[in-house]
Amino acid sequence: MNSRKVVYLFFTTLLIGATSGALVGFVLDWRTYFDGLMAGEVIDFILVIVWLFGIGAMWSLISQMGFFAYLTVHRFALGIVNAKLWNMIQIVIIAFVLQGLAYFRFTSFADEGETIFGFILIPLLLLIYGLVVAYIKSKQTNLGAFIPALFFMVVVTTLEWLPALRVNDPKWLWVYFTPLLVANTWQLLILHRLINRK
Repeated sequence: MNSRKVVYLFFTTLLIGATSGALVGFVLDWRTYFDGLMAGEVIDFILVIVWLFGIGAMWSLISQMGFFAYLTVHRFALGIVNAKLWNMIQIVIIAFVLQGLAYFRFTSFADEGETIFGFILIPLLLLIYGLVVAYIKSKQTNLGAFIPALFFMVVVTTLEWLPALRVNDPKWLWVYFTPLLVANTWQLLILHRLINRK
């Protein structure tokens, strides 16, 4: 992988993440922005779009840091233990993170009388999405990529999302989460094409 490909990966990830964040932010509150535009607040409308784009870019940069951190940890772990044991460790961590994502959000934000089932939805959807992406990655490369891809999509995405999880506002959770998810998916599925190796 040469410097040109690294630069390509950096800027495409930045652009994809920023665009997805801006789109989701706009869609989730489109009526407010559209009403402002109709009232003649064009400059405010443009500034809001630029601001949402900047938030998406920031989260896509976090995604890139997480991606390269995971690649380093993954290589380091394979140098210490064999691939089978490392995959088993990753499966345990995936289960722990999914359980923690539901439980800790429940204990922090549940209203009186609310059950944990409403807080299971996000971890469940993340797991399903991670399984789909890991399946695609393994089909494009090899079966050994399935568990690492699933780990990256579930565990690393959750760790990157952690600062936003302190807020219980659905709009901002999705504005922060979407660039991470899209950027992580893009990086994972494009990497083997950039290094020209299955």
